Amino acid sequence: MANFYTAENRNQVAVSTNKEVDGHIPNYPSLPPQLVCQLHNLTMHADVETDEVYAQMTLQPLNAQEQKEAYLPAELGTPSKQPTNYFCKTLTASDTSTHGGFSVPRRAAEKVFPPL
Repeated sequence: MANFYTAENRNQVAVSTNKEVDGHIPNYPSLPPQLVCQLHNLTMHADVETDEVYAQMTLQPLNAQEQKEAYLPAELGTPSKQPTNYFCKTLTASDTSTHGGFSVPRRAAEKVFPPL
């Protein structure tokens, strides 16, 4: 499961393509500010030139009924084939960079992300 924040994504596209948000990025006013999605086809990558780590994935929005079913307790659903690893941190201004990334402690990154 993943939450897709439509406004934040629109702003990120504008930053990464050096375009004005209001001028050149499509606007879909009927979209809610947040879409609950099922995650498919997750692959981890690293940029060849910069060694920057990123993920490529497909997100499928869920309807209201699918959202309710997705949050069933684990014992009622299908067991995960992969162990769950996660990292939580409240981001501060010093964690962010001018190119849109953020820093994560090395130990957390090594625990959560597969080796490259």
